[in-house]
Amino acid sequence: MSSSKPSGWMLALLATAQLIIALDATIVFVALPQIGSHLGFSAQQLQWVVSAYSVAFGGFLLLGGRATDLLGKRRLYRLGQSLYALSSLAAVLGGSALLLVLARAVQGVGGALLFPATLALINTHYAQGPERNRAFAVWSAASAAGLALGALLGGVLTQAWGWEAVFLVNVPLAGGCAWAARYWIPADGERARGRNFDISGALTVTVGGTLLVFSLVQGPEWGWAAPSTLGCLGFAVGLLGLFVWIEHRGRDPLMPLRLFAYRELRMAMVLTAVFMSSFGVQYYFLALYYQQVYGYSVLQAGLAFLPATLVCTFGIWLAERSLASIGLRNTLVSGQLAGAVGIGLLCWALPTGAGFWSLLPGIFILSVGQGMTWTAMWVAAGLGIRPGEQGVAAGMASTSQQIGGALGLALLVSVANAGGIELALWWSAAVALLGAVVALGLSARAPEPGTVLKST
Repeated sequence: MSSSKPSGWMLALLATAQLIIALDATIVFVALPQIGSHLGFSAQQLQWVVSAYSVAFGGFLLLGGRATDLLGKRRLYRLGQSLYALSSLAAVLGGSALLLVLARAVQGVGGALLFPATLALINTHYAQGPERNRAFAVWSAASAAGLALGALLGGVLTQAWGWEAVFLVNVPLAGGCAWAARYWIPADGERARGRNFDISGALTVTVGGTLLVFSLVQGPEWGWAAPSTLGCLGFAVGLLGLFVWIEHRGRDPLMPLRLFAYRELRMAMVLTAVFMSSFGVQYYFLALYYQQVYGYSVLQAGLAFLPATLVCTFGIWLAERSLASIGLRNTLVSGQLAGAVGIGLLCWALPTGAGFWSLLPGIFILSVGQGMTWTAMWVAAGLGIRPGEQGVAAGMASTSQQIGGALGLALLVSVANAGGIELALWWSAAVALLGAVVALGLSARAPEPGTVLKST
């Protein structure tokens, strides 16, 4: 734990990092038609403008987490932001479909370095309790704003200046953060000595994780029983199994298996996957519903998400206070239950054919639960973990988040294609209820600041 009190500027830089990560996941949606026509993408190839980012992000998270611990949190923060700025510029200057996809993949790598570094900085520089809860609340609010405003901002920028603007906005934003971090984020000090980087573990988990996310993204298009899908999944599982074997035998593993002895981390990994399989898929289905059923334009659909953003911010504020009053476990259970009820109300309202206003009760309750759960699950992921292992713990929890999101969306899209959006939402409500059950497995009382849970 840092001995000096973190500045407001440091928290602003950490929140901006999460804003950039969330924004880049959604800001390109609106620009896709222009990108396709200008660079000659086929309809099938165009999805890789989105998928290249998510596949690289999910595949490199564990590597980014371990690099954060070994090379330094501020160093990885600055490197991640620099990759965002440079790859965004390359996306515009490349002039070809292939180079744009490669630039998006590099953006994903930048996110995989930046995300665990940001979480580790919060967990090591802000004291456990109200101070850390407040930092996570600000960080979470930035994430909610990025996800909800991505489509809207993308529409405004694309309409005014063309598709290139959705990438160019990153250059001053991420580049400025990389520069400012030198002054507002505490220096890392000397790099860890006598510790290996576990090259074999890094290669197997990065390639295996990337292939796994790739398979989950492509599964609905290729078909789950297609030889290409089964081959990629089998190869991914084999590499990840080899990774576990390497980590078990290694002296200085990339992901120390003893970290699974931490109950809060185990539960947080399950909850991040459940979160993305329930709360995380709502933006996708609601965006389709607004445009296909209500006939909204892209900008109108983006504006329709603004109430959810405001209410989600209230849920984040509520989480900060409920963590102090009713504890972590009860906060997570309450958030998951609110999400299940909100999704259920959406399922009830959709078949009626009523207008947007009939959806608002479900959206409001869902968004409160989303804000509460998102904030609290990242608090859980860092509890009891040593400062020198906060990066890899964040990488573990965020990797399960990415895999849960890819798998959940792929399966629920298949359900929606077979039985409609309402059936897919009922399934996601059931997953949210499962999250409430999982949250009951958390400790009634969080570990005291500075304590480390014993490994078994």
